[in-house]
Amino acid sequence: MQPRNNMSLRGAVDLAAVKAAADAAAKAEQMRAERARKAESGETDAAAEPLIFPVTEADFEAQVVPLSAEVPVLLLFWAEGYGPAEQQVPIMEALAEEYDGRFVLAEVDVRTNQRLAQQLQLRDLPTVLVVVAGQLIPLFEGPALAEEIRPLLDQLIKEAAERFGIAGQPGLRSGRGEAGAFDAAVEAPQDPALALAHEALDRGDLGGAVQAYRNVLADQPANEEARLGLAQAELLQRIEGADPAAVRAAAAERPGDADAQIAAADLDLVGGHVDDAFGRLVDTVGRTAGEERDKARTHLLSLFEVIGAEDPRVVKARGALARKLF
Repeated sequence: MQPRNNMSLRGAVDLAAVKAAADAAAKAEQMRAERARKAESGETDAAAEPLIFPVTEADFEAQVVPLSAEVPVLLLFWAEGYGPAEQQVPIMEALAEEYDGRFVLAEVDVRTNQRLAQQLQLRDLPTVLVVVAGQLIPLFEGPALAEEIRPLLDQLIKEAAERFGIAGQPGLRSGRGEAGAFDAAVEAPQDPALALAHEALDRGDLGGAVQAYRNVLADQPANEEARLGLAQAELLQRIEGADPAAVRAAAAERPGDADAQIAAADLDLVGGHVDDAFGRLVDTVGRTAGEERDKARTHLLSLFEVIGAEDPRVVKARGALARKLF
């Protein structure tokens, strides 16, 4: 069974419960300085920087967030006694050893960390999320084999380096590599205007990001990365300040109201529930007519732009939309 992949580093939203990425970077710098001091003094403390470690709600912010400014941190949510989740643990641990420091694996037992699982609105076990620069992004949910996960990890590692300048150093934590041995194949974005737009998005300046992406597109109308960035910045701008409970209550009360369904679909998408967002609007197209139907259809097409035309979830939803329309 294919894992349900919700990953999108572009337009990731900061967790309300964690500090800003700048604070995470400052803490990470302290960790690097301490590591350098230990290296100079000949101290060996491999246990202090494992590839795999347990994490709880109590130490999430102090441990995971600063570390995420150095290396992508995968959060594996599992539960002892639940077969599919237990079976995922050795798979993820083997991958952590295989990738040898390009990411680290933090394991969260939901039995003893129920509040954290509830805050993150987990729908299934196992679930794997990733924290990069203090930002939380869904990776996949549901059981998955190693060969299904590797492409997601490769994408994560590449985008973390290109978007955030964060690249784990292979072999450093295991002692099989040298400090500074970054992957030379990863290169930073070369377009300064596009980099400015990404930076505005990363720091939460949504208005600035929207304008910056539009500036890029004015000069480069075919720039796919800028088009995608603009779509995601506009999405985040639409949900800014929204009350999720009120939005979802309105959608439940008014199933034929395109605006209510559109608002809920935006929340679904930002929360990583891509199929739910698409399905909601496809259903709205099916149950409405005239202006309401066209409004839902047009917005659904705009959400396709956020995810990308080649994504299999978009291809599936396009087919469902076509069946509703014709």
